Amino acid sequence: MKFFVSFHRTIKNIILTMSFDLQHLAIDPSLIKEIKPCVYEIPIGFVPNMKVPGYFYSTPEMAKYAFDELENWMSNRNQGLPSILQISFVATLPGITKGSFGMPDMHSGYGFSIGGVAAFDTTDPDALISPGGVGYDINCGVRLMTTNLTWEEVEPVKKELVEKLYKYIPVGVGGKLDGICPCRHLRDVMLKGAGWALENGFAVQEDIDNCEENGCLKGADPSLISDRTIARGTGQLGTVGAGNHYIEVQRVDKILDEEKARVMDLHEGQVVVMIHTGSRGLGHQVADENMKVCSEKFVKESLPDKQLAAPSFHSEEGQKYLRAMYAAANFVWCNRQVIMHNVRRAFSDVFKDRKLETHLVYDVAHNIAKVEKHNIDGVEKEYIVHRKGATRAFGPGRQEISEKYRSIGQPILIGGSMGTASYVLVGTDESMKCAFGSTCHGAGRLMSRSKALKTIPLEKVQNDLASHGVFLKAADKQTIQDESPDAYKDIEQVIDACETVGISHKVARLVPMGVIKG
Repeated sequence: MKFFVSFHRTIKNIILTMSFDLQHLAIDPSLIKEIKPCVYEIPIGFVPNMKVPGYFYSTPEMAKYAFDELENWMSNRNQGLPSILQISFVATLPGITKGSFGMPDMHSGYGFSIGGVAAFDTTDPDALISPGGVGYDINCGVRLMTTNLTWEEVEPVKKELVEKLYKYIPVGVGGKLDGICPCRHLRDVMLKGAGWALENGFAVQEDIDNCEENGCLKGADPSLISDRTIARGTGQLGTVGAGNHYIEVQRVDKILDEEKARVMDLHEGQVVVMIHTGSRGLGHQVADENMKVCSEKFVKESLPDKQLAAPSFHSEEGQKYLRAMYAAANFVWCNRQVIMHNVRRAFSDVFKDRKLETHLVYDVAHNIAKVEKHNIDGVEKEYIVHRKGATRAFGPGRQEISEKYRSIGQPILIGGSMGTASYVLVGTDESMKCAFGSTCHGAGRLMSRSKALKTIPLEKVQNDLASHGVFLKAADKQTIQDESPDAYKDIEQVIDACETVGISHKVARLVPMGVIKG
């Protein structure tokens, strides 16, 4: 028996160290089939060493983009990997369970595709935790705040309100907010998350209750955070940053599920505010330091993509990354809370004579890896679930959901591209069966930022926004171009694909009135 075990391990190690030749990799796109409406399966064997199938959720029209991306790569293999191939490569990783998933908004990313979901069995000693499966913007996510104002009340003062938001909340690459949190307190923020905001007068208890993980992941270890990371994070608490991040004043355009909208206190014509931001330079530094460790220690010839280099979950490096990533995630929940505090200030300034009521609907992460319990084939286990550009979508009854929403499922907040609709959804039982309780996170890019700058005129974007009654205040005109709706997929198709598959359910459609961006 000892000889058999030793022989088995030797063969396994030989297989794992076989080199992976991308230039000569045989690819047959015809193997990918639509097995159910909006569900495409990438079978085991599509690329060598797949341990599970790959799946991506898409309308046929959006699937064409994914197949075109794959065909383009096949004709020139010296460019970035297409999302279909990235999903397939993730399916080769040790400890992966059930499948490697791509949400309807998927597109090419670092290591994992954006929109990628993968869960690794923590009882498997070889299971990985992947910094590339989280990305550089740790806990990038969205929160939604309701008001007791109607759009008729806000429309006449929309410009003034947006100017106030821009005054109180720094945006852009170098945006800083001094005086909120000295650098010596940043590790305390990373330990307590949104709880730090509560202790320091930037939150009420309801805000904490209606936040994913109550705004704080236990197990964070701020002592693992480098001084360089602290330096980059200093002055960034309460700031939005650049890229696709924003604060958007919105109108509830349409209620799509009356019962669930009532629980969320949403109604047509109501003004709400969506906040989308991430971990700024602090999270980027945490990711960068850990990805360097991966590239130095864990690159193997058998890896189909060096960006997938990762430590085992139970290794010292794996646990250090987990605890540092949790610390960065806690910073972000506090960041979005402080931003919301200043959103409330801006509204109070503009509506001095109005008794304002503002409430947090929910706050969701969409770049994170967390230990979660899931029932797979009748057996409950703990998995390290990676969601990169994907949102947790737990169905009714899960204890992780705040008590207010436990009977209807977790609220899900999906931001559209600039000027388009956003959506409020809820998680479903089907989502728990399909993809470890996950759904999309946004519209998903169709066009690179550089291509958008070359092909989309600034005036066109500005005119389109103005024609829809959207007032925009941006720190950088370049951001207006590269974040144009023309650079993204159709949010309506993304949401419809999720609904068709059953991984989330529509509750409300929101449309923009005014927005500030970096």
